[in-house]
Amino acid sequence: MNCRPLSIALRGMRTPSSARVSSRTRLGSRCHDMAVAQLVLLLAAAPSASAHVRSADERGAPPLAWSFDAWVVLPLAISAVLYTLGYIRLRARSRHAKSAHARQLAAFAGGWLMLVVSLDSPLDSLSAALFSAHMVQHELMMIVAAPLFVLGRPLSVWVWAFPHGARTWLGRAVRTRGVRACWRAITTPAGAWLLHAAALWAWHEPKLFEAALANPRMHTLQHASFLFSALLFWWTIFGEPARRRGSGPAMLSLFTTMVHTGALGALITLSPGLWYPSYVEPCSALGFDPLHDQELGGLVMWVPGGLAYLVAGLAVSARWLFQRQAHVFIGRPFTAPPDGGV
Repeated sequence: MNCRPLSIALRGMRTPSSARVSSRTRLGSRCHDMAVAQLVLLLAAAPSASAHVRSADERGAPPLAWSFDAWVVLPLAISAVLYTLGYIRLRARSRHAKSAHARQLAAFAGGWLMLVVSLDSPLDSLSAALFSAHMVQHELMMIVAAPLFVLGRPLSVWVWAFPHGARTWLGRAVRTRGVRACWRAITTPAGAWLLHAAALWAWHEPKLFEAALANPRMHTLQHASFLFSALLFWWTIFGEPARRRGSGPAMLSLFTTMVHTGALGALITLSPGLWYPSYVEPCSALGFDPLHDQELGGLVMWVPGGLAYLVAGLAVSARWLFQRQAHVFIGRPFTAPPDGGV
């Protein structure tokens, strides 16, 4: 990914003298109609990625407490209720796939809990004061919650929570020409990759990031775009179409995403000056060096994020090897044992 526009913006950015912090420490000391229905519903029903923005009166050390914003709690509660109802009905109908449904339940529960931690726990309040905490929040949404939701197949479970008529209507809705065309555009490996990369690089541009910190609606839009694009990206890695498409595109997407997110994390970590001056006052109130906090935030994106994409790549490789071995085993001709053999 071309980093030149971002670097130009950074060079042109004037940091106030109060925001200049000495760099005493440097580094070194992430069936076709049913598939359409599933992701469309997942994106529509995903919990609202609300964000905590602190007003001018709240500057300084933040109160670390659980937040229960209705726009976050209600979608989370509704998603859990729908999944529970659908899971009970599916488990009663599918007696031979109980272990698969149990694994999906565990994945959905893990993704759901990660969203609760990132959006409702004290981490949300802390992210308004520390850039590093903000990066942890983003990474939890994009490289933990999003892939777990995709693995949990919640939409194929959610639809069973509705009566037959509603399921029929949903099936017809996703077969319309406009929905299918939009779906094809955003769920190809290249399309999902581009959307996710654009969301990451655009929102970390200093002016946009600072605007999101100052405006609650923009901050919510930032989080929603991160979660939306991450769901699309991981759908091309672990979704049902990825199994039919093969492992090549998934491996390429993971590798290139690991490279460009690592590059962004390195730019943030190795920057000699502050990118986001809004963190100077609250970070200092907590007793942290703002530049060191920025370095730590860049490292969160650089190292743990890169490890997540590496682990996902290993999982895709294992899936490919398993499918290859199964194909060889099924395609191998049967050879009768010699006379007298057992």
